[in-house]
Amino acid sequence: MDIKVSDIKDLREKTGAGMMDCKKALVETGGDAALAVEKLKEWGFAGVQKRFGRETKEGRIFIADSPSAIALVEIACETDFVCRNADFIKGGERMAKIALEKRLSASNPELEEIVKDMASVIKENISLKRVAFVAAGTGEYVHSYMHGEGRLGVVVHVKSDSAAAFSNPEIAALVHDLALHIAAFKPVFVDQSRIGADWIAAQQEIFKQQVEEDDKVKGKPANVIEGILAGKLKKRMTENSLMDQGFVKDEKQTVKTVIEAAAKAAGVSFSVVDFVYSKVGEEE
Repeated sequence: MDIKVSDIKDLREKTGAGMMDCKKALVETGGDAALAVEKLKEWGFAGVQKRFGRETKEGRIFIADSPSAIALVEIACETDFVCRNADFIKGGERMAKIALEKRLSASNPELEEIVKDMASVIKENISLKRVAFVAAGTGEYVHSYMHGEGRLGVVVHVKSDSAAAFSNPEIAALVHDLALHIAAFKPVFVDQSRIGADWIAAQQEIFKQQVEEDDKVKGKPANVIEGILAGKLKKRMTENSLMDQGFVKDEKQTVKTVIEAAAKAAGVSFSVVDFVYSKVGEEE
C-alpha cells in the first residue's frame, strides 16, 4: 500500500517511534492512524517485555506542587541517557501532575498506562518506583527541593500555631534549609519517638553480631557487652533522627535547637510533621 510521507511524519510526531516503524504500522493497518498508534504501542511494549530482567538503577524524580500540596514520583530506567529524553521528562511531569490532582500516594492504572506508553516509545525498561503525596492542613506548610536534574527530591511538611508563621522570611528560609539538610544527611525518622520496634530490633541484631565477631569485646563481662550494645544503638538512633542531627549550616547545633531558636525569635511554635526523601537508585 502507498503511504504518504506526511502521514508517516504525523504518526512519528504523535508516538516518537522511528520513521520505518511508523511506515510499517501504517501499512499493516491500511493507513488507519489510530490503529497504527496501537500497533506501535504493541510492538514497543513487546520489545520492552524482553528487557524486564534488566536493572533500572537510573531514573528521575518529578515534583508537582500547589500552595497546599506536593506530589513526588520517581521513575526508574536503565540508562542515564533516557533520563534526559524529552518523552521521558514529559511523561514524568504529567504523572506528577496527575498524582497531585488525584492525591495519589501509590500507583494506579492511569499512571501505569503512561509508563507503558513511555516504555513502548523509548524502548527501554521503565518502571514507576515511587509515588508520594503530602498535603498541608490548617497551620501547616509543605515545601519541596530538587537536586541534580531530578536525582534527589525532598518534601518537608511542617506546622505552626500561627497561620502567618510561614510568611515570615526567616521561618520560610529555615524550612528550605531543612530540605537541604535532609537531602545532605538523609535522616530516617523525624525524631526518636518515631522509631519502630522492628527497626530497633534489626539494629540490635546487627550490633550483637558485630560484638560476637570482635575478639577484643566478646570475652568481656555480660554487663560491659550490654553497655557497648546500648551505646551503639543510641548512636545509631541519634544519627538517623532529624532532630538530633547536627544542622547542615552549623553542625555544632542540632536541628531541634535551630528550630526552637527560630520559633522563639519569630514568636511562634514550629515543628516538623514529616518529610519525604527520594534518591534515584536507592531503596526506600
